Amino acid sequence: MGSFPTSLLSTFLRPNSIPFQHQPPRRPLAPPTSLPQPSACRVFSTRIEENQPTVTTTRRPKRKWLKKLISSTRKHRSKSVKEDQPLPSMIFKVFDDIIINFIDPPLRVSVDPKYVLSHSFSPVNELPPTECEMIEGTLPSCLDGAYFRNGPNPQYLPRGPYHLFDGDGMLHAIRISKGKATFCSRYVKTYKYQTEKDAESPIFPNVFSGFNGMTASIARLAVSTGRILMGQFDPTKGIGVANTSIAYFGNKLYALGESDLPYAIKLATNGDIITIGRDDFDGKLLTNMTAHPKIDPVTKETFAFRYGPGPPFLTFFWFNENGKKQDDVPIFSVISPSFIHDFAITKNYAIFPENQIEMSLTGLIGGGSPVRADPRKVARLGVIPRYDKDDSEMKWFEVPGLNVVHCINAWEEDHGDTIVMVAPNILSVEHALERMDLIHASVEKVTMDLKSGMVSRYPLSIRNLDFAVINPAFIAVKNRYIYCGVGDPMPKISGVVKLDISLSEVDRHECIVASRMFGRGCFGGEPFFVAKEPKNPYADEDDGYIVSYVHNEITGDSRFVVMDAKSPTLEIVAAVKLPHRVPYGFHGLFVRENDLTTL
Repeated sequence: MGSFPTSLLSTFLRPNSIPFQHQPPRRPLAPPTSLPQPSACRVFSTRIEENQPTVTTTRRPKRKWLKKLISSTRKHRSKSVKEDQPLPSMIFKVFDDIIINFIDPPLRVSVDPKYVLSHSFSPVNELPPTECEMIEGTLPSCLDGAYFRNGPNPQYLPRGPYHLFDGDGMLHAIRISKGKATFCSRYVKTYKYQTEKDAESPIFPNVFSGFNGMTASIARLAVSTGRILMGQFDPTKGIGVANTSIAYFGNKLYALGESDLPYAIKLATNGDIITIGRDDFDGKLLTNMTAHPKIDPVTKETFAFRYGPGPPFLTFFWFNENGKKQDDVPIFSVISPSFIHDFAITKNYAIFPENQIEMSLTGLIGGGSPVRADPRKVARLGVIPRYDKDDSEMKWFEVPGLNVVHCINAWEEDHGDTIVMVAPNILSVEHALERMDLIHASVEKVTMDLKSGMVSRYPLSIRNLDFAVINPAFIAVKNRYIYCGVGDPMPKISGVVKLDISLSEVDRHECIVASRMFGRGCFGGEPFFVAKEPKNPYADEDDGYIVSYVHNEITGDSRFVVMDAKSPTLEIVAAVKLPHRVPYGFHGLFVRENDLTTL
């Protein structure tokens, strides 16, 4: 391999370093083009710039491709690219470009960066702590603390296929103190992020989009193996992006992604976000962990799990109040690799939804994704006592057609003989990962009789709802109110609705009792509930505020909005103008000031 001439290697190094843009709306990013064609948006360990888009293709030249590659060696080099690239790096970039231009099948929409990173999904630069302008009302005193939102924000323009789930995690935090707000956006400094930053190139395999047809997948695996053997990265230090959610437990704050360990973070007094590092909990958490741990508000214990492609396909575990991890509980009754993204807990149980989405080589051989819905599979719910040492007492309930990805809450009734769970059911599960814009999710109430094994279910709303939250004080116990994002389409959220579950107990009809649409061209993210008096046991369940980031795609403005959770219109009581756009993302969390001081 050392005999490769540098002139040939430079054929593949088509740099055009380009800065992120802050001003939306943004034109779609063009995917990497075939080398024989001129390119306005070229790729090499680069960041992102907006040039006039060009028509691109993912088809392979039928012949004489090497001659065409050699003919394009005299490309302009960007000033941002290192002139002294190590030879191994240059070689692997050659192989990357061969895969992209001549082996990859045509990109599906779900993994085409031209579409995935277009408009308000496009990445932004980091932003240091910046004071914000109040544009409406005043910030309530109970909001002293910080609201965080996690989401994907790729450090480099993807070289080849890219799925929304693969972007580097970026936290967008607004710190509130005495009615004033400071906003900050920072990458989670994962091992992947830092390694690629130092290399000035994307070198890690993508977890969700790296598998793009059997031949290309084998080729990418070979390249990744070569990078590992040459010491470019060490997979034992983590390949995750920590881009999904954020959680506070054991007096620590974590950025989470289900393909890796949690990353501890903290918020400085000036509002800056600092990554402390990857946490293995004293060596007791060796691999990955869910991005949706559940914290019992009474016991302060945290329950979590992990899933993977090899047995045991599901493993359950928990942490005590101080964040000390307890022993793993392998769930051997899950007999195939399933996509179990979330779960729920009650006072005595944990509930796992095994949906129809699973990992299979069938789709990969056909040039598609290895993660897809199996229409022959029957969805089911697994219930396990939450302190059991094994899964011998676990009960499974088959529930055809119930495809749960996110869980809202669960509780026990009838002296513990009945479990009730509320969750969005994805009615179009075949689009769950490939075409999120075609997803329709209906919030359902599911009742399981632990003695008879009977299951009943019915919808609480016919609206397309997901990214739902409740008052955190009611996790694992019966709650009345749910606050859901309105998909228009998913994952863009055009408004928030409030559901009253108690209405379903009288008459099974639409349970929406309040709503707030953000307006034409305006989209937000997952709402979050903040109680006015969290320590008042007599406070009403809905006595608090709903907070979210909202972006106006017409004007380009972004806001942090505060809505009155009791109001029938979810009235906006305060709005803060943000200094830059927050790309659409995933899950958030509000952390109170007294908890921030413990970090």
